[in-house]
This record gives sequence, structure tokens and C-alpha cells, in this order.
Amino acid sequence: MDLAPILLFILPAYVANATPVVFGGGLPVDLRKKFVDGERILGDGKTWKGLLAGLSFGSITGIVEWQMCSLVLLPASVCYLNYLPLGFVLSLGTMLGDLAGSFIKRRMRMKRGHPSLILDQLSFLVFALLFSYQYVPEGLITTEVIILLLVLTYLLHVASNIIANRIGLKSVPW
Repeated sequence: MDLAPILLFILPAYVANATPVVFGGGLPVDLRKKFVDGERILGDGKTWKGLLAGLSFGSITGIVEWQMCSLVLLPASVCYLNYLPLGFVLSLGTMLGDLAGSFIKRRMRMKRGHPSLILDQLSFLVFALLFSYQYVPEGLITTEVIILLLVLTYLLHVASNIIANRIGLKSVPW
């Protein structure tokens, strides 16, 4: 299995997922409103600034990948994907997956910062893959690739959160 196309494919999602930690803050997406269960819809950790930053930086990553392919700075073996729309849909899926994870955590009455193995680390990936499905050529996203991405994403997410916590970007290491 050639890792380069897989990593370049998923890179906009990874960038979109990481960006809100650095550029987030401010007004919460849920405008501090409560759901019918009396709990916040999403919580203070999901902000408009973070959402727009993730969507923007992930999309820009796709634009850069597309441009690098256009200028033949990347090998043809990784340039068969149309990174221009792919960067956007991966970023959109990522951000909506993260919001969905937060929504579910609130419904489970889990407080902000409380760890949840699947909702914290993998919901963004699942949504990104679902949103990008129509832009991916047949054969790229196989069961083997999905398993690889799930394991890789989990490990990268855990490592990056520990680092973000240690350098003061996150208050918790998950």
C-alpha cells in the first residue's frame, strides 16, 4: 500500500481538525443555547472562529495540494485526486463531525473536556470520509485504508493533544 496518496488525501481533514485549537475561541457556535434536554447544544469549546478557521485552513491545504499538482511539484501517483473540491469537503466533514461529536457528548451529559475515545478522536474522520466519498476514485478508500486511517488518526490525535496540552494550547491532554 502506497501511503503518500492516502496521507495527501486526508491531510486537509487533519489540518482542519487541528486548526481550531490554535485559532479558536470567542463566540460559541450554539450561542450558549440549550437543547430540549436542558444541556448546552455544543458547549463553549465549539466556536465560530474555530469552525471558520478549520474550514478555511483545511480548504487552503487542498488548494495548495491542487496547486502543487498543477505545477508538477508532486508526483503523478498522488495527483489523480481533485484536491480543490476535496480539500473543502474534507474540511467541512471534519468540522461537522467534530460538532456532531460534541453534540452527542452533551446529550450523554459529558462535560467539556471529558474524554470520549471515539467521539474525540474519530468522529471528525468518519464525517470527513463520508463527505469526501463522491470525490474519491474507486479503490482508494478500501477497508484496509479505513483501518489504517482509523489507527493513524487515533495515534496522531492522542500525540498532538498531549503536545498541545504541554505547550498550553489545550487545558486537557485529550
